[in-house]
Amino acid sequence: MRPYILAESSWKEIKKQSVDLAILPWGATEAHNYHLPYYTDVYEGDAIGEESAKKAWEKGAKVMLLPTIPFGVNTGQKDIKLNINMYPSTQMAVLNDIIEVMNRQGIYKLLILNSHGGNNFKNMLRELGAKYSKMWLATCSWFKILDHNIYFETPGDHADEMETSLMMHLKPHLVRPLSEAGAGHERKSKITAMREGWLWAERPWSKISKDTGVGDPRIASPEKGALFFEAVTTKLAAMYFEVCQADTNNIYE
Repeated sequence: MRPYILAESSWKEIKKQSVDLAILPWGATEAHNYHLPYYTDVYEGDAIGEESAKKAWEKGAKVMLLPTIPFGVNTGQKDIKLNINMYPSTQMAVLNDIIEVMNRQGIYKLLILNSHGGNNFKNMLRELGAKYSKMWLATCSWFKILDHNIYFETPGDHADEMETSLMMHLKPHLVRPLSEAGAGHERKSKITAMREGWLWAERPWSKISKDTGVGDPRIASPEKGALFFEAVTTKLAAMYFEVCQADTNNIYE
Protein backbone atom coordinates (compact mmCIF):
# COMPACT_ATOMS: atom_id res chain seq x y z
CA MET A 1 0.00 0.00 0.00
CA ARG A 2 1.24 3.44 -0.93
CA PRO A 3 0.44 5.81 1.95
CA TYR A 4 0.06 8.85 -0.29
CA ILE A 5 -2.82 7.26 -2.28
CA LEU A 6 -6.17 7.39 -0.49
CA ALA A 7 -7.67 4.55 -2.55
CA GLU A 8 -5.02 2.13 -1.22
CA SER A 9 -5.00 3.36 2.37
CA SER A 10 -6.86 2.01 5.39
CA TRP A 11 -8.36 3.79 8.38
CA LYS A 12 -5.60 2.36 10.60
CA GLU A 13 -3.02 4.49 8.76
CA ILE A 14 -5.20 7.41 7.73
CA LYS A 15 -6.42 8.28 11.24
CA LYS A 16 -2.87 9.11 12.38
CA GLN A 17 -1.56 10.58 9.12
CA SER A 18 -1.20 14.33 8.61
CA VAL A 19 -1.95 15.80 5.18
CA ASP A 20 -0.63 19.13 3.98
CA LEU A 21 -1.91 18.94 0.39
CA ALA A 22 -4.78 16.97 -1.13
CA ILE A 23 -4.48 16.34 -4.88
CA LEU A 24 -7.62 15.67 -6.92
CA PRO A 25 -7.05 14.38 -10.47
CA TRP A 26 -9.98 15.16 -12.77
CA GLY A 27 -10.33 13.46 -16.15
CA ALA A 28 -13.02 12.63 -18.70
CA THR A 29 -14.54 9.67 -20.49
CA GLU A 30 -14.53 10.31 -24.23
CA ALA A 31 -13.42 9.05 -27.63
CA HIS A 32 -9.72 9.49 -28.46
CA ASN A 33 -9.39 8.92 -32.21
CA TYR A 34 -9.63 5.30 -33.34
CA HIS A 35 -6.63 3.96 -31.44
CA LEU A 36 -6.86 5.16 -27.81
CA PRO A 37 -9.41 4.11 -25.16
CA TYR A 38 -12.23 6.26 -23.84
CA TYR A 39 -10.56 6.26 -20.41
CA THR A 40 -7.35 7.86 -21.70
CA ASP A 41 -7.68 11.07 -19.65
CA VAL A 42 -8.34 9.06 -16.50
CA TYR A 43 -5.44 6.66 -17.05
CA GLU A 44 -3.16 9.65 -17.60
CA GLY A 45 -4.48 11.47 -14.54
CA ASP A 46 -4.07 8.34 -12.40
CA ALA A 47 -0.51 7.63 -13.53
CA ILE A 48 0.75 11.20 -13.45
CA GLY A 49 -0.93 11.79 -10.10
CA GLU A 50 0.52 8.63 -8.58
CA GLU A 51 4.07 9.13 -9.83
CA SER A 52 4.24 12.82 -8.96
CA ALA A 53 2.79 12.17 -5.49
CA LYS A 54 5.36 9.39 -4.98
CA LYS A 55 8.23 11.72 -5.87
CA ALA A 56 6.90 14.45 -3.58
CA TRP A 57 6.35 11.96 -0.73
CA GLU A 58 9.92 10.73 -1.06
CA LYS A 59 11.07 14.34 -0.64
CA GLY A 60 9.10 14.55 2.61
CA ALA A 61 5.93 16.25 1.37
CA LYS A 62 2.75 15.17 3.18
CA VAL A 63 0.54 14.76 0.13
CA MET A 64 -2.60 12.69 -0.39
CA LEU A 65 -3.82 11.69 -3.84
CA LEU A 66 -7.61 11.47 -3.99
CA PRO A 67 -9.42 9.18 -6.47
CA THR A 68 -9.63 10.52 -10.01
CA ILE A 69 -13.00 11.90 -11.09
CA PRO A 70 -13.71 10.14 -14.41
CA PHE A 71 -16.23 12.51 -16.04
CA GLY A 72 -15.50 15.94 -17.49
CA VAL A 73 -17.12 18.68 -19.55
CA ASN A 74 -17.96 17.28 -22.99
CA THR A 75 -20.71 19.64 -24.09
CA GLY A 76 -19.17 20.02 -27.56
CA GLN A 77 -19.33 16.27 -28.18
CA LYS A 78 -23.03 15.56 -27.64
CA ASP A 79 -23.39 13.43 -30.77
CA ILE A 80 -20.30 11.25 -30.21
CA LYS A 81 -21.51 7.94 -28.82
CA LEU A 82 -20.94 7.39 -25.09
CA ASN A 83 -18.90 10.55 -24.55
CA ILE A 84 -20.06 11.18 -20.98
CA ASN A 85 -20.69 14.84 -20.18
CA MET A 86 -20.58 16.39 -16.72
CA TYR A 87 -21.81 19.98 -16.72
CA PRO A 88 -19.70 22.67 -15.03
CA SER A 89 -22.54 23.23 -12.56
CA THR A 90 -22.32 19.54 -11.58
CA GLN A 91 -18.55 19.81 -11.22
CA MET A 92 -19.12 22.82 -8.97
CA ALA A 93 -21.44 20.79 -6.74
CA VAL A 94 -18.97 17.90 -6.54
CA LEU A 95 -16.11 20.28 -5.74
CA ASN A 96 -18.14 21.99 -3.04
CA ASP A 97 -18.76 18.69 -1.29
CA ILE A 98 -15.10 17.65 -1.45
CA ILE A 99 -13.85 21.05 -0.30
CA GLU A 100 -16.36 21.07 2.53
CA VAL A 101 -14.85 17.81 3.82
CA MET A 102 -11.28 19.10 3.52
CA ASN A 103 -12.17 22.33 5.29
CA ARG A 104 -14.02 20.55 8.11
CA GLN A 105 -11.11 18.17 8.69
CA GLY A 106 -8.39 20.82 8.64
CA ILE A 107 -6.81 19.95 5.27
CA TYR A 108 -6.60 23.46 3.93
CA LYS A 109 -4.71 22.98 0.65
CA LEU A 110 -6.37 21.36 -2.35
CA LEU A 111 -5.01 21.09 -5.88
CA ILE A 112 -7.06 19.94 -8.87
CA LEU A 113 -4.76 18.06 -11.23
CA ASN A 114 -6.67 18.54 -14.48
CA SER A 115 -6.36 15.84 -17.13
CA HIS A 116 -8.94 17.04 -19.71
CA GLY A 117 -8.89 20.10 -21.95
CA GLY A 118 -12.64 20.72 -21.63
CA ASN A 119 -12.43 21.22 -17.86
CA ASN A 120 -11.94 24.74 -16.52
CA PHE A 121 -12.01 25.19 -12.76
CA LYS A 122 -10.79 28.77 -12.25
CA ASN A 123 -14.13 30.49 -11.71
CA MET A 124 -15.37 27.63 -9.55
CA LEU A 125 -12.35 27.99 -7.30
CA ARG A 126 -12.86 31.77 -7.09
CA GLU A 127 -16.40 31.22 -5.79
CA LEU A 128 -15.56 28.31 -3.51
CA GLY A 129 -12.51 30.14 -2.18
CA ALA A 130 -14.75 32.99 -1.07
CA LYS A 131 -17.07 30.50 0.63
CA TYR A 132 -14.30 28.53 2.35
CA SER A 133 -11.93 31.31 3.34
CA LYS A 134 -9.42 29.06 5.11
CA MET A 135 -8.89 26.93 2.01
CA TRP A 136 -6.06 27.43 -0.47
CA LEU A 137 -7.47 26.18 -3.77
CA ALA A 138 -5.49 25.73 -6.96
CA THR A 139 -5.65 24.01 -10.33
CA CYS A 140 -3.16 23.04 -12.99
CA SER A 141 -3.37 21.08 -16.23
CA TRP A 142 -0.46 18.65 -16.50
CA PHE A 143 -0.52 18.82 -20.30
CA LYS A 144 0.27 22.55 -20.20
CA ILE A 145 3.31 22.35 -17.93
CA LEU A 146 6.04 21.53 -20.46
CA ASP A 147 6.98 22.77 -23.93
CA HIS A 148 5.73 19.96 -26.17
CA ASN A 149 8.11 21.00 -28.94
CA ILE A 150 11.00 19.62 -26.87
CA TYR A 151 9.50 16.13 -26.80
CA PHE A 152 7.25 15.84 -29.86
CA GLU A 153 7.31 16.73 -33.53
CA THR A 154 3.66 17.25 -34.47
CA PRO A 155 1.27 19.68 -32.73
CA GLY A 156 -2.14 18.73 -31.45
CA ASP A 157 -4.34 18.71 -28.39
CA HIS A 158 -6.36 15.48 -28.39
CA ALA A 159 -5.24 11.90 -29.06
CA ASP A 160 -2.19 13.48 -30.72
CA GLU A 161 1.46 12.45 -30.74
CA MET A 162 1.86 13.46 -27.09
CA GLU A 163 -1.14 11.57 -25.72
CA THR A 164 -0.47 8.57 -27.90
CA SER A 165 3.18 8.40 -26.82
CA LEU A 166 2.17 8.73 -23.18
CA MET A 167 -0.40 5.93 -23.47
CA MET A 168 2.09 3.74 -25.35
CA HIS A 169 4.32 4.12 -22.30
CA LEU A 170 1.60 3.76 -19.63
CA LYS A 171 -0.93 1.34 -21.12
CA PRO A 172 0.57 -0.20 -24.27
CA HIS A 173 -1.90 -3.10 -24.25
CA LEU A 174 -4.77 -0.62 -24.69
CA VAL A 175 -3.31 1.24 -27.70
CA ARG A 176 -4.47 -0.08 -31.04
CA PRO A 177 -1.99 -0.24 -33.96
CA LEU A 178 -1.13 3.24 -35.22
CA SER A 179 -2.01 2.05 -38.71
CA GLU A 180 -5.63 2.19 -37.53
CA ALA A 181 -5.37 5.76 -36.21
CA GLY A 182 -6.93 8.66 -38.07
CA ALA A 183 -4.76 11.58 -39.15
CA GLY A 184 -6.25 13.87 -36.48
CA HIS A 185 -6.79 16.72 -38.94
CA GLU A 186 -8.54 19.73 -37.38
CA ARG A 187 -10.85 21.87 -39.46
CA LYS A 188 -10.15 25.49 -38.54
CA SER A 189 -12.76 28.20 -38.05
CA LYS A 190 -13.50 30.61 -40.90
CA ILE A 191 -13.57 33.44 -38.34
CA THR A 192 -10.19 35.20 -38.26
CA ALA A 193 -10.23 36.01 -34.54
CA MET A 194 -10.88 32.38 -33.65
CA ARG A 195 -8.00 31.21 -35.83
CA GLU A 196 -5.75 33.79 -34.15
CA GLY A 197 -6.79 32.50 -30.73
CA TRP A 198 -8.28 35.60 -29.10
CA LEU A 199 -11.95 34.79 -29.72
CA TRP A 200 -13.35 31.64 -28.13
CA ALA A 201 -16.41 29.58 -28.96
CA GLU A 202 -16.89 25.93 -28.18
CA ARG A 203 -15.76 23.56 -30.91
CA PRO A 204 -18.50 21.18 -32.07
CA TRP A 205 -16.24 18.16 -32.17
CA SER A 206 -17.84 16.20 -34.99
CA LYS A 207 -17.54 19.28 -37.23
CA ILE A 208 -13.85 19.93 -36.57
CA SER A 209 -12.52 16.35 -36.60
CA LYS A 210 -13.41 13.30 -38.67
CA ASP A 211 -11.88 10.82 -36.22
CA THR A 212 -12.26 12.77 -32.89
CA GLY A 213 -8.50 13.41 -32.83
CA VAL A 214 -6.72 16.75 -33.13
CA GLY A 215 -3.09 16.18 -34.08
CA ASP A 216 -1.43 13.41 -36.05
CA PRO A 217 -0.48 10.52 -33.69
CA ARG A 218 1.27 8.32 -36.22
CA ILE A 219 4.89 9.06 -35.23
CA ALA A 220 4.26 8.54 -31.52
CA SER A 221 6.51 6.19 -29.54
CA PRO A 222 6.67 4.82 -25.99
CA GLU A 223 10.18 6.27 -25.63
CA LYS A 224 8.85 9.79 -26.20
CA GLY A 225 6.07 9.10 -23.73
CA ALA A 226 8.50 7.88 -21.07
CA LEU A 227 10.66 10.99 -21.34
CA PHE A 228 7.65 13.28 -21.12
CA PHE A 229 6.17 11.34 -18.19
CA GLU A 230 9.41 11.55 -16.22
CA ALA A 231 9.77 15.28 -16.83
CA VAL A 232 6.18 16.26 -16.07
CA THR A 233 5.94 14.19 -12.88
CA THR A 234 9.25 15.56 -11.61
CA LYS A 235 8.09 19.12 -12.15
CA LEU A 236 4.75 18.46 -10.48
CA ALA A 237 6.45 16.84 -7.48
CA ALA A 238 8.64 19.89 -6.97
CA MET A 239 5.53 22.07 -6.99
CA TYR A 240 3.73 19.83 -4.47
CA PHE A 241 6.70 20.00 -2.14
CA GLU A 242 6.86 23.77 -2.37
CA VAL A 243 3.11 24.13 -1.73
CA CYS A 244 3.30 21.80 1.27
CA GLN A 245 6.08 23.89 2.79
CA ALA A 246 4.41 27.24 2.07
CA ASP A 247 2.47 29.36 4.51
CA THR A 248 -0.37 30.21 2.14
CA ASN A 249 -1.30 33.23 4.27
CA ASN A 250 2.13 34.67 3.52
CA ILE A 251 3.29 33.61 0.04
CA TYR A 252 3.77 36.97 -1.67
CA GLU A 253 7.05 38.84 -1.57
